[in-house]
Amino acid sequence: MREGLDFASRSRKKNHVRRAIEDIFAASIAAKQGFLRDHRDKLIAAIELIATALRDGRKLLLFGNGGSAADAQHIAAEFVNRFKLERRPLPALALTTDTSALTSIANDYGYEYVFAKQVQALGTRGDVAIAISTSGQAANVVAAATACRDLGIRVIGLTGGPGGRLAELADIVLSVTTTTDTARIQETHILIGHAICEMVDVEMFGVLGS
Repeated sequence: MREGLDFASRSRKKNHVRRAIEDIFAASIAAKQGFLRDHRDKLIAAIELIATALRDGRKLLLFGNGGSAADAQHIAAEFVNRFKLERRPLPALALTTDTSALTSIANDYGYEYVFAKQVQALGTRGDVAIAISTSGQAANVVAAATACRDLGIRVIGLTGGPGGRLAELADIVLSVTTTTDTARIQETHILIGHAICEMVDVEMFGVLGS
C-alpha cells in the first residue's frame, strides 16, 4: 500500500514539474513574440545605428550588472570574434571585464561610477553604447548613459517594462514590456543581442552567415 502511495506522489510531482517547465517555456516565447510585435522597427533602427557607426570606424560599448554584465560580454565577444559570418573582427568592448578598473573606481568613487568613468576614458563621439538594465534604474548604468550623452555617444537602452531612467536617456529604447519577470526579460535580451549581431553582419557585409 505504501509503495502505491509513493508512486502516486512521485507521479503527481512529475506532472507538476512538467507543467511548470511548459509554463516557463511558454512565458519566454510570449515575451519574445511580444517584443517583436511591439518593437520590430526600433530593433531595425538599432541595427542600422550600430552598423553605420562600425562602418565609420567607431566602436560599440556595452555594460550592465549581473546577468546583464554577462550579456554585455557575450554580445561584445560575438562582434570581436565572429557570429555566424567569417568576417573581420569588429570593435566592441564590454566595460564589465576589467576587475582592476572596476574595483579601483568603486573603491575611490563608488560603484555608481564604475561604467561612467570607463566611458569617459574610452568612449569617443560617434561611438554607440548598449546599456543593459532590466529595470532601467541601475544607478551605474544610468550614470554611464549620462556620460555617453555628454560625449556624443548614442545610447541603445536594453531594458524591461517602462524602462525607468534609462529609457529617458536612451536614443533607442528596446524594452521587453510584456512581462515583469526578470528571467524572461533577460532571455529576450540575449535573443535581441543575437539578432543585432547577425543583422549588423548583413548590413555591413551583405550576406547571411551559414
